[in-house]
This record gives sequence, structure tokens and C-alpha cells, in this order.
Amino acid sequence: MTKTGTNRLLIRTMQPADLFIAADWAAAEGWNPGLGDMPCFASIDPQGFLVGEHEGKRAAIISNVNYSDTFAFLGFYIVRPDLRGRGFGMALWKAALAHSVARIVGLDGVVAQQDNYRKSGFEPAWRNVRYGGTPALGEPDEATVPLHEVPFSALAADDASLFPADRAAFMRAWIDAPGHVGRALLRDGALAGWGVIRPARTGRKIAPLYAQDRAAAEAIFVSLAACGEGDVFIDVPEPNAEAVALVTGRGLSPSFETARMYTGRVAPVALERIYGITSYEVG
Repeated sequence: MTKTGTNRLLIRTMQPADLFIAADWAAAEGWNPGLGDMPCFASIDPQGFLVGEHEGKRAAIISNVNYSDTFAFLGFYIVRPDLRGRGFGMALWKAALAHSVARIVGLDGVVAQQDNYRKSGFEPAWRNVRYGGTPALGEPDEATVPLHEVPFSALAADDASLFPADRAAFMRAWIDAPGHVGRALLRDGALAGWGVIRPARTGRKIAPLYAQDRAAAEAIFVSLAACGEGDVFIDVPEPNAEAVALVTGRGLSPSFETARMYTGRVAPVALERIYGITSYEVG
């Protein structure tokens, strides 16, 4: 535990009950978290989830999870609305960044905060845009298979090629979480793409969606969206024009955007293969 002089803020690691409160706060901010997200997120680095208490009550939350010795990802930066402007957020921000000392840190910054993140050394890499709505579906042109029919090692390797760190343990928790459904497309026995859909506070969210090309992405998108009913949401890297064309062609509309930002150089990723990122909170 750490006490600061900023109106007496007590900073501590989140406990299980705090994690669910964090999801509630994220929902109140319009982030629409998945129903089973928090146990998956906490599996990455439980010590990276912090809460600041003022007068015995939660005042602010943040996460900064260490994926490796060189990379971390920051999210859940929320100050209780009635306590904003008192320095609690900055105190918690500094504590979170101290957790990832000597690592490059990534985040998805909302428009209103991007200038502030720049002041802390974050530079934009690309924009992510959330699309949502009731998708227009039909029969996919190519048949997909349940994700469990694909060796997990192949899925973990594919994810690691599209993210700045190997996060196999997290992806295992993500794929296996209750309510999460995955589909994959194989061509000549090789992985051509895959994705996961999960229930959220509102509708369902596809995350991630990786594919070699738009045809593969379309097949996976349709098979995932057809797994249930209700609106579908997906966070698309704006530079991937084929991904934008896919979701708009299926009737989804933009509703929210962030900038993926980093404090240093990371290995370039093939954005043309990312049709939907995994999470604004952990990358």
C-alpha cells in the first residue's frame, strides 16, 4: 500500500471485488466491457491493477499489466466523477507507470485524453474505431471450424506475431472463458484466420479477429455473429481499409474511437491482418 499527500489517497493492488467494480466503472464510461473480461485480464499480471482510496472509498482505478520484461499495457484509467480535478488520477497514474519501469507501455487513448498522454511520452501509432449494430449476415463463402479444433500453439503464435509481446497464458484464458465462442478458418490445413465473440454489457463483441485476407475475415465474422442474437461490436484498426469495408458492408456503424499509443518503438505489426483488436484495456 502507498499513501500519497494528494488529499490522502491510499493506493493498493485490486482485490477480486475491486475487479468487478472496475468493470462497472468501465461500463458507466460507455466502454461496454465483456461479461467475463476481468478474470482474463487479471490473469496477465494481478499486481498491475491498482485502486486509489479516499476516505475509505474507491476514488480511482487503473491497470498497467506487464506482459514481458520489455512491454506493458495501460488501461482502466478512471477517476470517480465527483472526485475529478483533485489530483487523484495523476497520483494513481504515476504509481501505475512505476509498475512497468524500463518497459515500453502501450494504451488506447480516448480523444479527450490524447494530448495529456502525449505529455507523458505516449505517441500515436494508429486509430482504432468501434463499429456496432445488427449485422447483415448470410452463409459464409468458406466453412469455419470450432476454435478448439486448431492447436492452441498455432493460435498463440499467430497472436504473438500481431502483438508486441507473447501473451499465450492470457489468450488461453480468453479463449476458454465461459461464454466465449471461437471459430477458425483453415485452408489446406493451415490457419487462415480466427476470432472470438463474447457477451458484453450491451450485445456481443468480436475480439480478436485475425485473418490473412478479407475473404477469410468475412467467413469468420459471419460464423461468429451467427452464434447468437443481438448487436455485434468490433474494434477495427482504421488503417486496415479492408476491415473497415467489411464491417460497414455488414451494416455496422462507428460509435467510438481511440488512438493506440506507445512510449517507444515496438516491432511493426501487420495491421492488414488485424480486423479486430482484442481489447482497449489490455491491447
